[in-house]
Amino acid sequence: MFYNPNGNIGRIETSGSSTSYLTSSDYRLKENATAISDGITRLKTLKPYRFNFKADATKTLDGFFAHEVTAVPEAVSGTKDGVDSDNKPLYQAIDQAKLVPLLTAALQEAVAKIEVLETRLNNAGIAT
Repeated sequence: MFYNPNGNIGRIETSGSSTSYLTSSDYRLKENATAISDGITRLKTLKPYRFNFKADATKTLDGFFAHEVTAVPEAVSGTKDGVDSDNKPLYQAIDQAKLVPLLTAALQEAVAKIEVLETRLNNAGIAT
């Protein structure tokens, strides 16, 4: 388990065949909650890519460039083009799991729009 002055903030759990990285999410720890109402707009700013890391040219992955993920800044760690005192790179990182709430909100918005359109088509006598 991982602790800070606020208490238990996360843990790693394993079973016979999986590992789970868990972050505190209990409603009792939160306040000022509002629905995400601009999910599609923010989603459109994400730029997913297929790429390989220079260290492993044989493996192609899906992902993002950390400095471009401005829609969910809390998902990004580090500064673009950061270097240490010896001018060595301090690479940015991304916690892609933090994109899930935005992706869920955008999908919910899209589903709601689809349902409205289906209802309009049905009411006009056009089969969907």
